[in-house]
Amino acid sequence: MKDNNCIFCKIANGEIPSRTLYEDDRYRVILDLGPATKGHALVLPKEHFADVYEIPADWAAGAMKIGQQMAIRMKERLHCDGANLVQNNGETAGQTVPHFHLHVIPRYKSDGQRILWKPGKPSDAELDAIVKAME
Repeated sequence: MKDNNCIFCKIANGEIPSRTLYEDDRYRVILDLGPATKGHALVLPKEHFADVYEIPADWAAGAMKIGQQMAIRMKERLHCDGANLVQNNGETAGQTVPHFHLHVIPRYKSDGQRILWKPGKPSDAELDAIVKAME
């Protein structure tokens, strides 16, 4: 189901023009208009799912499969040195549009981008508590 108020629903379904790299009956891949690097693309489902908590597993798997295909094509055609596949959920995690989407970011040795975090130092007890909570 589409959300008529969602900009990504409108783009994914062709109601708003985009620079489309790939399209099938379930997904559209577009160039990001605020790219991290040359070729940064978004995999958009044509149905509306706010985030990873709402999207059915088969749709999430389909987005990842397309993301992999796009990363391979970017390596072959844009000659990138690597790729990040990034999927944010919730404002705290950096999600700015509440429509599930997968970033495919080609990486180049001198692109200056950093997608990193400061590693924590949990104790064995903290790690064990997380394992227990996830059982």
